[in-house]
Amino acid sequence: MKAKLILENGQVFEGKAFGHIADSVGELVFNTGMTGYQELLTDPSYFGQIVVATYPLIGNYGVNLEDMQSDSVKVKGFVIKEDAKLPNNWRCELTVDGYLKQNEVAGFKGVDTRQLTKIIRDNGAMKAIITTNELTEEEIKVLFDKFSNKEAVKTVSVKEAYEVEGSEDGKKVAIMDFGIKKHIVESFVNRGCNVKVFNAYANFKEIEEWNPDMLFLSNGPGDPEDLPEVLETIRHFVGKLPISGICLGHQLLGLALGGKTKKLKFGHRGCNHPVKDLEKNKIYISSQNHGYVVYELPEKMVLTHVNLNDNSVEGMKSEELNIRCVQFHPEASPGPEETAYIFDDFLSLIK
Repeated sequence: MKAKLILENGQVFEGKAFGHIADSVGELVFNTGMTGYQELLTDPSYFGQIVVATYPLIGNYGVNLEDMQSDSVKVKGFVIKEDAKLPNNWRCELTVDGYLKQNEVAGFKGVDTRQLTKIIRDNGAMKAIITTNELTEEEIKVLFDKFSNKEAVKTVSVKEAYEVEGSEDGKKVAIMDFGIKKHIVESFVNRGCNVKVFNAYANFKEIEEWNPDMLFLSNGPGDPEDLPEVLETIRHFVGKLPISGICLGHQLLGLALGGKTKKLKFGHRGCNHPVKDLEKNKIYISSQNHGYVVYELPEKMVLTHVNLNDNSVEGMKSEELNIRCVQFHPEASPGPEETAYIFDDFLSLIK
């Protein structure tokens, strides 16, 4: 079915709809990974976004039910150049088209995604609409004006706290869930930790009652400045518990301690971003998915990692406060696993 991709800057691209046939509006961003599309689709950090895959062929190994990072597709739309009609892999259980249909998420194909990526790179991330209808200018304006992602964390965070056991004598890690990926939980559990995942807005007393050894702040979607209640909870634990964090959790720590965050022009999304570990004096290839960064470090925090593409902050720590956090995703999924040592660094905070 014929469809259009309408950009906030007025540009319109013609192509075909696939997946769930329905109008969808979201923030248009791009991902530079060659693989890992099903982890991308199910990553809660993409909630509210229409994702453009820069790699031209998507779906060649299909979709399986083991590699999901959450219980459903979280993107608002998926834009690709071409979908593989006959995926070939021994783990394949679904096509991308079928998986989007099942989760009622709109897809758009037949467009030069690298041209789209250049537009986003030059103009910055912007809103976009996927539609099969002939919309008037007024209807387009209404759709853009109505779109907001301020409630993203509230939507994707777990509603009821749950526990995952690692080992009998394992460390207890309390996770504040802002949209956590499954493999982050697994990364702690595989190291023997006993994990309890709390709602993003859980009261600090609820977390304290479980008597954790460390507080972990998860990844998630949206602007960290939209979560003032969460900042108060984090501040309560500063100096009382070891604290670690990834992505949005890292940004929230920056704000809670007096630093500043800002929105990047087009963000970092993909599994091929170079990061330098200043403590080890080594360069690693990392998996990333964020549109905001800490640009002014809090007074007591020290820079530990830097992005080699734009010199943005990728990690910080405080020996005094027993805090360590990173902007990139050491759990990968998708992407290289060479930064998985970060989880051991987190657990070293527990004295």
